[in-house]
Amino acid sequence: MSNQLYKTSEFLKKRIHFEPELGIVLGTGLSSLIQSMEVEHEIMFSNIPDFPISTVEFHSGKLLFGYLEGKKTMAMQGRLHYYEGYSMQQITLPIRVMKLLGIQNLILSNAAGALNPNYRKGDLMVIEDHINLLPDNPLRGPNLDDLGSRFPDMSEPYNLKLVNQALKIGVEQGIRIHKGVYTAVAGPNLETRAEYRYLRLIGADVVGMSTIPEVIVAHHMGLSTFAISVITDECFPENLAPVSIQEILETARNAEPHLNTIIKGLIRSL
Repeated sequence: MSNQLYKTSEFLKKRIHFEPELGIVLGTGLSSLIQSMEVEHEIMFSNIPDFPISTVEFHSGKLLFGYLEGKKTMAMQGRLHYYEGYSMQQITLPIRVMKLLGIQNLILSNAAGALNPNYRKGDLMVIEDHINLLPDNPLRGPNLDDLGSRFPDMSEPYNLKLVNQALKIGVEQGIRIHKGVYTAVAGPNLETRAEYRYLRLIGADVVGMSTIPEVIVAHHMGLSTFAISVITDECFPENLAPVSIQEILETARNAEPHLNTIIKGLIRSL
């Protein structure tokens, strides 16, 4: 993995001649932020040697380089998931590459289901902590000593200054925004009533299928990390109704303007 990582990083350095300071990962149905970006370079995942290819039809699979709110930015339009069959090392390779290209801050977004009964579809939740229920860890195996320590401390995986700043922006803009705990499961199926009850019981406010592997790797490398969820469905066992991916995507798109307001405001504060 180490050789592959440096080979991919060198490939990009030779072609883009652009040193980003900020990395962004855009989750399910959350790509309109790119419209605010002054894109200077664009490259498909499939055109990058050894780079995993997104197999989910609504994840376009592009790396974009340019300026967002005046910051030199590298953005992933679409991400990789464990349920696609990739290893944790493959899923997180793009975050490793971002670090080697120069980023100092990482912002991630995702679509998630509400477990907290105070949350509603279309709300936003800033992630202040997480519970990892994925069956593997991206740090398992030989440690990349030049990037981070063997046993990284995870007492503060999310930058609390950025968490509080995002909440402040939300209040100022009249946006329904919460802070809470995100849990990740393997997917790709949605959960049963009993599983939703269990997840709420152990302290999760929302559930999704991504983000945590990227956060673990980012924290391992010392990146300042912020993550935010768009609540796309309500996972309340007592009133559970079937939900389709089309409904989830529609809710994500409707919430995007508020998400973009938070992220752009946050970037201006960096």
